[in-house]
Amino acid sequence: MTVDEFRQSLTATAPPPGLTRALAGLWWDGKGDWKRAHEAAQQDEGVEGSWVHAYLHRKEGDQGNAAYWYSRADKPLCREPLSAEWLGIVKALLA
Repeated sequence: MTVDEFRQSLTATAPPPGLTRALAGLWWDGKGDWKRAHEAAQQDEGVEGSWVHAYLHRKEGDQGNAAYWYSRADKPLCREPLSAEWLGIVKALLA
């Protein structure tokens, strides 16, 4: 799946089949559903899920919790705009 296909899929009512839990979290976030995004990210206890989890807590405004999850993902704290981070994570996880 390309980034453009991922973005186009946001017009659907459910994530495309075959997405990882981390990508499903980003998909739900792209739909504006933070709660479902968080639930999906929590189901992935690996690095990818931790990275999405960090992004979501940063978006929520919980910087302390975000810092913990960035650490679990072995990623530095992100300082770029949330939209740029979302796109960067999508690109990385689709690669």
